[in-house]
Amino acid sequence: IASLSQTRQAHAYILKTGLLADTHLSTRLISRYANHHSFVEADLVLRSISDPSISSFSTLIYALNKSNLFTQSLNVFSRMLSHGVLLDTHVLPNVVKACGKLSALKFGREIHCIVCKYGFDSDSVVQASLVHLYLKSDRIRDARNVFERLPEGDVVTYGALLSAYARKGCVNEVKEIFSGMQSYGLEPNVVSWNGMITGFNQSGNYVEAVVMFQEMHSKGFQPDHITISSVLSAVGDMERFNIGIQVLCYVIKLGLLHCKFVISALIDMFGKCACAGDLMKAFEEINEELMDVGARNALLTALSRNDLVDVAMEVFERFRVRGRELNVVSWTSMIAGCSQNGKDIEALELFREMQSAGVKPNSVTIPCLLPACGNIAALVHGKAAHGFALRTGITADVHVGSALVDMYAKCGRIHLSRLCFDRIPNKNSVCWNAIMGGYAMHGKANEAIDIFHLMQQKGHKPDFISFSCVLSACSQGGLTEQGWRFFNSMYEDYGIEAKMEHYSCMVNLLGRSGKLEEAYTMIKQMPFEPHACVWGALLSSCRLHNNIRLGEIAARNLFELEPNNPGNYILLSNIYASKAMWDEVDAVRDVMRSRGMKKNPGCSWIEIKNQVHILLAGDKSNPQMTEIIEKLHKLSLEMKKAGYLPNTNLVLQDVNEQDKEQILCGHSEKLAVALGLLNTPLGSPLQIIKNLRICGDCHAVIKFISGFEGREIYVRDTNRFHHFKDGVCSCGDFW
Repeated sequence: IASLSQTRQAHAYILKTGLLADTHLSTRLISRYANHHSFVEADLVLRSISDPSISSFSTLIYALNKSNLFTQSLNVFSRMLSHGVLLDTHVLPNVVKACGKLSALKFGREIHCIVCKYGFDSDSVVQASLVHLYLKSDRIRDARNVFERLPEGDVVTYGALLSAYARKGCVNEVKEIFSGMQSYGLEPNVVSWNGMITGFNQSGNYVEAVVMFQEMHSKGFQPDHITISSVLSAVGDMERFNIGIQVLCYVIKLGLLHCKFVISALIDMFGKCACAGDLMKAFEEINEELMDVGARNALLTALSRNDLVDVAMEVFERFRVRGRELNVVSWTSMIAGCSQNGKDIEALELFREMQSAGVKPNSVTIPCLLPACGNIAALVHGKAAHGFALRTGITADVHVGSALVDMYAKCGRIHLSRLCFDRIPNKNSVCWNAIMGGYAMHGKANEAIDIFHLMQQKGHKPDFISFSCVLSACSQGGLTEQGWRFFNSMYEDYGIEAKMEHYSCMVNLLGRSGKLEEAYTMIKQMPFEPHACVWGALLSSCRLHNNIRLGEIAARNLFELEPNNPGNYILLSNIYASKAMWDEVDAVRDVMRSRGMKKNPGCSWIEIKNQVHILLAGDKSNPQMTEIIEKLHKLSLEMKKAGYLPNTNLVLQDVNEQDKEQILCGHSEKLAVALGLLNTPLGSPLQIIKNLRICGDCHAVIKFISGFEGREIYVRDTNRFHHFKDGVCSCGDFW
């Protein structure tokens, strides 16, 4: 091959002898310059030819494409058209390829018009290039239209179209293309098999994906890393660990265990199959150097999914210390794992560290963080996350919007929740259910029902979660008749079979309204065996109305379903205590002691100056406890002056009246309110979460405090939100 210097000498000789008009010589000169990547000189030669031929242009276009200079390639093609040079079937595929690489769909369509105008649509190579162009531009329908006109298909084009359908989960089209390929006598290649397996996998036909993998193997095709990754994903979704182990053995035989994609898929499979022990064993045996960021993310997600969030945090910290690459997905996975496993404060801390590490949160991170803010009513942190979403312009994202609706509702700011809901441009069922659930939590039954009807007016069909939300709202509002109407309309109007949670809502609605016998009848008529949530709703209602007979029936069923849940024993004990049946109370407590069960202590959270404080009933460890007790004592004196007396009937212990008053004083929500009064500016609102149902005495006390101290106090217990203001509660004393 001539050197660049020799090519320039030849160029000089051609100019000197006047042979540049010889198209053959000039084209060879262009080719030689292009071989040395001297495209400027090659283009000068082309421009100096008075009457360039198709081969002159196509030589330079091909060379530019080969060097990934696609923009220059299209510029040369445009000049070629301006010269009126007749096209051929060699230059067109190269130009179409350049359009595909640049995602220049508009220019590609213009070339398609030229192809049709000059009769090149009968050429298989040209048509195949157009198919690939449309596939790269995600125009699968246009690609299919061109494909149908192919005079003769090839295995590469079939495979490309098949893979495109597979990525979209269009399994019927995948089958059709695969069958058509075989009917034309074309032997499927690995890409085609991969397309079939991926198509089945992404459409949820996991068994078919595994069967196709077996058929591929039986026909002598050796799978690659794409095949193995797809089939491992299918096995994980099937939760068939025994098949996964067989695939793993095959992976080892093929020597693919060093492949990063296979490692990620393998870790993901272990996680989906809930094989935590095998997952950790595999992680310890895999060379950490072979794990890319995708494999690390798969490991962290798998650990969190299997309730090993503490282990996930240790592994995450190990990766950080060792300087392993972590990205926004890594941090988001950890925040989601903490948020979903009760480690809300840790999730907030991770979000802060994420930003300190220079990793920018995205539209997935924020919806993972906001539930943690809502869970512990960390309103300041939630507002900060909202501010970040506004600054980065992601509030229009439906997932971010829905998470904001839910967060503000759980933080007691239902008006802000509605404001966020109204600003979501394209609402889906998650958004509608979030605002309905928020209204239900706040006892705003009529507003929840209005949203339910508005949802239908806007063309959205309610799903089973929508009915759970509206039934819960009816329960909080005591709307028995409306509840029955919604329950019956589920199947009659929408064809939705009532699930366990819907029966639980109805039992709760009927029981809270005092219709305990009707609730029990409904349980007996259920089409399936009631779970603990249904019996639990009945037992809670029996405690509310002190019904011993039905309470004992509900408790017996719960003892079988949840033998280690102390809450059920406590509820039955409290029913007995309300009737002063102390022998029965002692018998229940003896059973608890014999089984090593302890009562879950009352616990409340309050956020003060960006810090979440936790207080336990009867706990003396808070450094301000002396001030807290003194504050409560002063308030108690003021309440007695106003004619209020502590409701000692709510102390379900066989002690004297003075001791009962002391016990009531130590309830965690009162301690939290007092702590808030001591440490926040006058008139500022207080936000409290209680892990149990708020008792009647605390409810009355906080009502008094809200009026006496001039404070708005938000208390979220296990049932609902209570918004205390000016001595009145939003629940209307029905909860």
